Amino acid sequence: MVERRPWLDFLSHAILVIGVLVVAFPVYITFVASTHTAQDVVQAPMPLLPGPHFVENYTTALAGERQGGGSHAAVGRMMVVSLISALTISFGKITISLLSAFAIVYFRFPFRMAFFWAIFVTLMLPVEVRIGPTYKVVSDLGMLNSYAGLTVPLIASATATFLFRQFFLTVPDELVEAARVDGAGPMRFFKDILVPLSATSMAALFVIQFIYGWNQYLWPLLVTTQENMYPVVIGIRQMISGGDAQTEWNIVMATAMLAMLPPALVVMLMQKWFVKGLVDTEK
Repeated sequence: MVERRPWLDFLSHAILVIGVLVVAFPVYITFVASTHTAQDVVQAPMPLLPGPHFVENYTTALAGERQGGGSHAAVGRMMVVSLISALTISFGKITISLLSAFAIVYFRFPFRMAFFWAIFVTLMLPVEVRIGPTYKVVSDLGMLNSYAGLTVPLIASATATFLFRQFFLTVPDELVEAARVDGAGPMRFFKDILVPLSATSMAALFVIQFIYGWNQYLWPLLVTTQENMYPVVIGIRQMISGGDAQTEWNIVMATAMLAMLPPALVVMLMQKWFVKGLVDTEK
């Protein structure tokens, strides 16, 4: 029997509360700054309670009607670009990884494991090593300032391929034989058996890849030069001009709060599936 110690419970809860405060306080300050005027934000000390300009600031940010320096792109448009990019990257990674893992596990062809290790080795290459040649290819194909340029180079995923391969290896051989006896071809087996069994793993990967796609900074910074193709993460940086006097920090903070909402909603709505996909072995 485990002995309960009240002081240990108090200590663990105190550490948890302190950790939450450390993480949540910057978010709270961002929200407070997004409800004040630009002059209130840059004064010292900055107000620590929400102000009366909530609707005005967020409407200005979404419409791109601000007056300060830096980019004046509409945040609504930037969020649409980020959403399309994140969803395309997420579904593209899951689809390609499922098919590549399926081929590696269930088909016998020459150099099968060599192809798998070639995919896996790409995990060891830093992004900076690949980004120059990738940019050259994208530029030569005329995909700058396009959704294809933002998403296609990021769709392949060695991590997802490895995870699906490991999952497929745990599927009983009897299930494969039963499907073959019933006359199911490879794609029928893939669609009707493997994909449903992989649902929780796909959900967990979707959460990870959506946040990955939404928070992309370096690659969109290289391939987008037009304001109408800025993702919201790039837009936040482009809204910051040279000095505090020229930057409307209240609008920048409102944009930052809007940028946090979609990933937070995805995590909250899919939390159950995300945890289940990481810890459960559903067969």
